[in-house]
Amino acid sequence: MAWLYLFLAGIFEVVWSTAMKESDGFTRLIPSLITVFFMLLSVVLLAIAMKTLPLGTSYTVWVGIGAIGAFILGVTMFGESLNPLRVIAVLLIFAGVILLKVATKE
Repeated sequence: MAWLYLFLAGIFEVVWSTAMKESDGFTRLIPSLITVFFMLLSVVLLAIAMKTLPLGTSYTVWVGIGAIGAFILGVTMFGESLNPLRVIAVLLIFAGVILLKVATKE
Protein backbone atom coordinates (compact mmCIF):
# COMPACT_ATOMS: atom_id res chain seq x y z
CA MET A 1 0.00 0.00 0.00
CA ALA A 2 2.90 2.35 0.73
CA TRP A 3 4.03 2.17 -2.91
CA LEU A 4 0.55 3.13 -4.09
CA TYR A 5 0.55 6.16 -1.76
CA LEU A 6 4.00 7.08 -3.00
CA PHE A 7 2.95 6.76 -6.65
CA LEU A 8 -0.12 8.95 -6.05
CA ALA A 9 2.01 11.48 -4.18
CA GLY A 10 4.28 11.67 -7.23
CA ILE A 11 1.35 12.09 -9.61
CA PHE A 12 -0.06 14.86 -7.42
CA GLU A 13 3.37 16.51 -7.48
CA VAL A 14 3.03 16.68 -11.26
CA VAL A 15 -0.44 18.22 -10.86
CA TRP A 16 0.70 20.93 -8.46
CA SER A 17 3.84 21.79 -10.39
CA THR A 18 1.80 22.18 -13.59
CA ALA A 19 -0.82 24.25 -11.77
CA MET A 20 1.99 26.40 -10.35
CA LYS A 21 3.20 27.09 -13.89
CA GLU A 22 -0.38 28.01 -14.85
CA SER A 23 -0.74 30.25 -11.77
CA ASP A 24 1.63 32.77 -13.41
CA GLY A 25 3.56 33.41 -10.21
CA PHE A 26 0.47 32.94 -8.01
CA THR A 27 -1.31 35.82 -9.76
CA ARG A 28 -4.19 33.61 -10.99
CA LEU A 29 -6.53 32.39 -8.23
CA ILE A 30 -7.80 29.00 -9.46
CA PRO A 31 -4.41 27.58 -10.52
CA SER A 32 -2.95 28.92 -7.26
CA LEU A 33 -5.60 27.13 -5.20
CA ILE A 34 -5.07 23.93 -7.17
CA THR A 35 -1.34 24.23 -6.53
CA VAL A 36 -1.74 24.54 -2.77
CA PHE A 37 -4.36 21.79 -2.51
CA PHE A 38 -2.39 19.21 -4.49
CA MET A 39 0.88 20.23 -2.85
CA LEU A 40 -0.59 19.46 0.57
CA LEU A 41 -2.18 16.23 -0.65
CA SER A 42 1.09 15.13 -2.25
CA VAL A 43 3.13 15.78 0.89
CA VAL A 44 0.59 14.02 3.13
CA LEU A 45 0.67 10.92 0.92
CA LEU A 46 4.47 11.06 0.88
CA ALA A 47 4.48 11.17 4.68
CA ILE A 48 2.16 8.16 4.85
CA ALA A 49 4.41 6.21 2.48
CA MET A 50 7.43 7.13 4.59
CA LYS A 51 5.90 5.36 7.57
CA THR A 52 6.84 2.10 5.81
CA LEU A 53 9.41 2.94 3.13
CA PRO A 54 12.91 4.31 3.72
CA LEU A 55 13.40 8.07 3.53
CA GLY A 56 15.93 7.96 0.69
CA THR A 57 13.77 5.70 -1.43
CA SER A 58 10.53 7.56 -0.75
CA TYR A 59 11.85 11.02 -1.41
CA THR A 60 13.87 10.04 -4.48
CA VAL A 61 10.99 8.16 -6.09
CA TRP A 62 8.59 11.04 -5.30
CA VAL A 63 10.91 13.58 -6.87
CA GLY A 64 11.62 11.26 -9.81
CA ILE A 65 7.94 10.80 -10.63
CA GLY A 66 7.44 14.55 -10.36
CA ALA A 67 10.46 15.31 -12.53
CA ILE A 68 9.51 12.83 -15.25
CA GLY A 69 5.87 13.96 -15.25
CA ALA A 70 6.80 17.64 -15.32
CA PHE A 71 9.21 16.96 -18.18
CA ILE A 72 6.53 15.17 -20.21
CA LEU A 73 3.95 17.91 -19.60
CA GLY A 74 6.52 20.62 -20.26
CA VAL A 75 7.17 19.16 -23.69
CA THR A 76 3.55 18.34 -24.55
CA MET A 77 1.69 21.28 -22.98
CA PHE A 78 4.21 24.10 -22.93
CA GLY A 79 6.29 23.39 -26.03
CA GLU A 80 9.57 22.91 -24.17
CA SER A 81 12.43 21.58 -26.24
CA LEU A 82 12.92 17.88 -26.78
CA ASN A 83 16.41 16.79 -27.72
CA PRO A 84 18.37 13.56 -27.32
CA LEU A 85 20.33 14.71 -24.28
CA ARG A 86 17.17 15.69 -22.38
CA VAL A 87 15.55 12.36 -23.26
CA ILE A 88 18.61 10.45 -22.02
CA ALA A 89 18.55 12.43 -18.77
CA VAL A 90 14.88 11.59 -18.16
CA LEU A 91 15.48 7.93 -19.02
CA LEU A 92 18.26 7.85 -16.43
CA ILE A 93 15.88 9.27 -13.82
CA PHE A 94 13.30 6.66 -14.80
CA ALA A 95 15.88 3.88 -14.50
CA GLY A 96 16.85 5.15 -11.05
CA VAL A 97 13.24 5.13 -9.88
CA ILE A 98 12.73 1.57 -11.15
CA LEU A 99 15.97 0.37 -9.55
CA LEU A 100 14.98 1.89 -6.21
CA LYS A 101 11.62 0.11 -6.40
CA VAL A 102 13.31 -3.21 -7.14
CA ALA A 103 15.96 -2.73 -4.45
CA THR A 104 13.60 -1.67 -1.66
CA LYS A 105 11.59 -4.03 0.47
CA GLU A 106 8.51 -2.69 2.24
